[in-house]
Amino acid sequence: MSLAASIRKVLVPINREGYPFLAIAGVATLIALGWIKVLFWPLLIITAWVAYFFRDPQRVTPVREGLVVSPADGVVSQIANVLPPPELGLASQSLLRVSIFMNVFDCHVNRSPVTGTITKIAYKPGKFLNADLDKASEDNERNGFIIDTGATRYGVVQIAGLVARRIVCWTNENEHVAVGQRLGMIRFGSRVDVYLPEGVRPLVGIGQKMVAGETILADANAAMPNLTHRVG
Repeated sequence: MSLAASIRKVLVPINREGYPFLAIAGVATLIALGWIKVLFWPLLIITAWVAYFFRDPQRVTPVREGLVVSPADGVVSQIANVLPPPELGLASQSLLRVSIFMNVFDCHVNRSPVTGTITKIAYKPGKFLNADLDKASEDNERNGFIIDTGATRYGVVQIAGLVARRIVCWTNENEHVAVGQRLGMIRFGSRVDVYLPEGVRPLVGIGQKMVAGETILADANAAMPNLTHRVG
């Protein structure tokens, strides 16, 4: 293996969404090196953090039938029965929602939890409250997907947070997506909600660390538990 190939294998790719931010931070660092040396090290650290934030690592996704994988890196902050966002038209009754909170050190590339067709994408402007708050699901800017597997439908909602100011979507309505496929990202701290169909069992707990495209979130072939959980 060549040296260049070895380096590419070790380094984590940076998502294209990060290129403008990385360029700005890099140029500022170089200017500081030549003109304002006292700012060089702080700007170098910021540049390194920008590259780290926009990392886009490869993931190995389990593909057994019925499995639902995590759409986001982060921590499970809530599991509760709630009404889905009305703009999705997903259901008129409460569904089990698993919320995954991403801090500024998590990878922010979001992935499809299941294989299916995106039948609806619904964007709704809103506030920028702390994404870890329960009311963020109703009040914050968000972008929702309905993914139809052929047997049932899942809801996935990207929610902007206190620092996040842009939700990025890389897919379109009527597009077929594979489980673990990249759907989009949210910049600088945010949250992703997954609405499970009636009868689908969650296999995660509050506070559990999730890895997008790898951690098994639920199993559509397992029985529904009797209890749900909430933070607090």
